[in-house]
Amino acid sequence: MTTAAGWLPCSDRARERDDPLAGTAGLGERWLLVEIESGWGRHAFFDSALDPAVGAALVTRAEAAGIRPLAIRRTGLRAEDRRGQRSWRWALVDARPGRAAIRWGRADTEEELLALPLDGSAGVPSDRPVYAVCAHARHDQCCAVRGRPVVQALAAAHPDETWECSHLGGDRFAATMIVFPHGLLYGRVPAAEAGHVVARYAEGRVDPRYLRGRTALSTVAQAAEAFARDHSGDDAIEAFRVLEEHAHPHGWTVRLAHAGGAVEVEVGERLSEPLLSTCAATVAHRVREFVPVSVRRV
Repeated sequence: MTTAAGWLPCSDRARERDDPLAGTAGLGERWLLVEIESGWGRHAFFDSALDPAVGAALVTRAEAAGIRPLAIRRTGLRAEDRRGQRSWRWALVDARPGRAAIRWGRADTEEELLALPLDGSAGVPSDRPVYAVCAHARHDQCCAVRGRPVVQALAAAHPDETWECSHLGGDRFAATMIVFPHGLLYGRVPAAEAGHVVARYAEGRVDPRYLRGRTALSTVAQAAEAFARDHSGDDAIEAFRVLEEHAHPHGWTVRLAHAGGAVEVEVGERLSEPLLSTCAATVAHRVREFVPVSVRRV
């Protein structure tokens, strides 16, 4: 898009508009993380050193089981290291409230990836978190430009927990990062604040400044939880639990359990002005945005 000030990347335009973050995390109750060290094309599982047929079969199998696939790799690998991958680390993540868990394993052949049990029985349980930052340049330039400084900052302090990852959705919210096992998706994270985000996570708290939502919840419930946090100031990860969610002609009513008693959140919606949601987009579209109508104890 060309303006009087010239073309701007999608994440710059989103910052200028101050696009709301609440309720923008795509659904992901369970995740399959697969280490693919090579360069990635637009789709990491189909356009990488992984056999495309294996990648396609793996994605199909995971999605059929209700599991969201995500490619991961260490940051700063040399080209010869990326080309020399001989085994594939993987992690199965359950991000559902009350079930948050990570199990790690390794496949010595690509075919072993296709035989991986997806019922949560495989792998070794781990209590170490995973910090995955989208740096998927071929998907959108903003992911690389804004994501790489974040992943480098985190890797310097937390090398074992930090990974680059493939597309997480919401390019205009770059830098985007997700914290597992709870599936907390963050957006517009500055490199200087990434350490603060994960420090709060270690304390069992979210950073509401950048939180887009918890991927195991519907987008409406994510927004309701964000509005309840704003109202109460409670930033504990497990502070709220969804009890009920139903739509009505004017929006949604979401009832949340909270330590001080149930909270009822009325969530409304509006349509944005037409916008280009990615750097590659050429046609502007309106997108749905959630707005708080009321938050009250019941």
